Amino acid sequence: MQHSLIPPYGGTLLPLLADAERAAAIRAEARELSSLDLDWRQICQLELLLTGALSPLTGYMGRAEMSAVLSGLRLVDGRFWPLPVMLAVPEQAARGLSPGQTVCLRDGEGFMPALLHVSEIWPVDHALEERLAAASGLPPAAPAGRSGEVYVAGRVEGVALPPRHDFLALRPTPAELRGEFQRRGWRRVLAYQPGQPMHRPQREFVLNAALRYEANLLIHVMAGADPVSDASHFALVRACRAIMPRFPAASSALALNPMVPDAAGARETWLRAIIARNYGCSHLVVGGEAPPAGEFRRGEDLAGARVAPPEGFLAELGVTLIDYPRLVYLEDADEFVPAAEAPADARAQAMNGGELTRRLMTGSRIPAWFADAEVLDELRKAFPPRTRQGFTVFFTGLSGAGKSTLARALTVKLMEMDGRRVTLLDGDVVRRHLSSELGFSKAHRDINIRRIGYVASEITKHGGIAICAPIAPYAATRRAVRDMIEPWGGFIEIHVATSIDVCESRDRKGLYAKARAGLIAEFTGVSDPYEVPEKPELAIDTALCGVDEAVQSIVLKLEHEGFLR
Repeated sequence: MQHSLIPPYGGTLLPLLADAERAAAIRAEARELSSLDLDWRQICQLELLLTGALSPLTGYMGRAEMSAVLSGLRLVDGRFWPLPVMLAVPEQAARGLSPGQTVCLRDGEGFMPALLHVSEIWPVDHALEERLAAASGLPPAAPAGRSGEVYVAGRVEGVALPPRHDFLALRPTPAELRGEFQRRGWRRVLAYQPGQPMHRPQREFVLNAALRYEANLLIHVMAGADPVSDASHFALVRACRAIMPRFPAASSALALNPMVPDAAGARETWLRAIIARNYGCSHLVVGGEAPPAGEFRRGEDLAGARVAPPEGFLAELGVTLIDYPRLVYLEDADEFVPAAEAPADARAQAMNGGELTRRLMTGSRIPAWFADAEVLDELRKAFPPRTRQGFTVFFTGLSGAGKSTLARALTVKLMEMDGRRVTLLDGDVVRRHLSSELGFSKAHRDINIRRIGYVASEITKHGGIAICAPIAPYAATRRAVRDMIEPWGGFIEIHVATSIDVCESRDRKGLYAKARAGLIAEFTGVSDPYEVPEKPELAIDTALCGVDEAVQSIVLKLEHEGFLR
């Protein structure tokens, strides 16, 4: 029987926050220092460093330490460590910095959580990192930086934790959570770190695992997502909070973990185990997230990565890793069992994340064997059926193809039939009101389309309908707009596929003639390419159908997708 709480990794918890006197001195010193601005993900990683969740690290790794971790899973002092902890910034942002300097680390609003005492700066080299990672015998780890960025290494000295404004009572530091465990007399603690809402299979598995290992249970939600830009953040936390009454109150707890999940396979699994240990957890359930799509296959493992570290490292890790197998529901027994243990003639059922999302979107019934009612209540608030969601209809096509005509007619039709607010974002109107300072270079056209996408995403987020009608010639930009909008609602891309000959014959302003005469530079379809959408939701050639017929086909598509009653 375990008689004391598991010690932090490395033996000592190392929070990096300065005391009040030193913090005041740092703030005064910072007035004379340059700054590096960190993105949201980097701020979350910095929070893990400052609280001691990444103990025994005292800052960002240098080149030798990164190489040792990638190739041999060890720090330079020989201690097991699975994944590099790096700070990558654009080369231009680090210009003028050199080893020996001190620089302020700031968030997007200028708040300064820490100083970085720079020890090394070197360019990101993906090929080198891939070779080093391959030497470990593990699948390649995704580089921490991108091409054109540099790594900045050094010791971190904290001033204050990054500001948070949501669920503050659920955000204890490792030291605070350890203190809570001690007060409650907990010695053995099993952690589960969900990044998706928990349902009945996960609930029953982790509860049974805690009973089997005679451990208390911590639901340690990975809630590092930006609450302003991530549509699922509040739904995740509220759903996990809603399920807690299903666990024994005396032996269960809920807390938020500032970690942002990464697709780093086994390496990330082991880093999560180190973080769990620093928070005071002796056991960690690995896996259990519903796959986003795909059919169930008997024996399929949800963990998706080897759980046990290489030979000799498990004892150093010190955390018991519990693999969450693929579970199926046996209807006759009303219980979940590993798929490999299900009798061949049993009526076994399973549901994936894609099917759950489909049922939420369409308002279909979700079986009680899969999801608890209180969790579904929270998910339905965050993800209403499509008939109550906002959506964007995004027309794209050559100048003169008929986009503006269709967009205006569709706007009127939807306002007549649906009763919701509809906003028309026509290309020429947007140019006049949002992008009057922009020209027609590729860079400026890209900015213009992204502005349209941002406005459309805000309309969609709040349940409205946005109708956009720019040329939008570049596939990458259209993809970026789709990515802005789809987390909040529907995105229907319509390629107005009218041929350039027809478009040119309709040209009342003579733009095509001027472009062919060289009087207009970078004109789409003449001197600049139009990248045809590969898989639009709908393609319409206005030379082959009238406006009313085209609009009706769009309405039918929206009804088929569930956005209109």
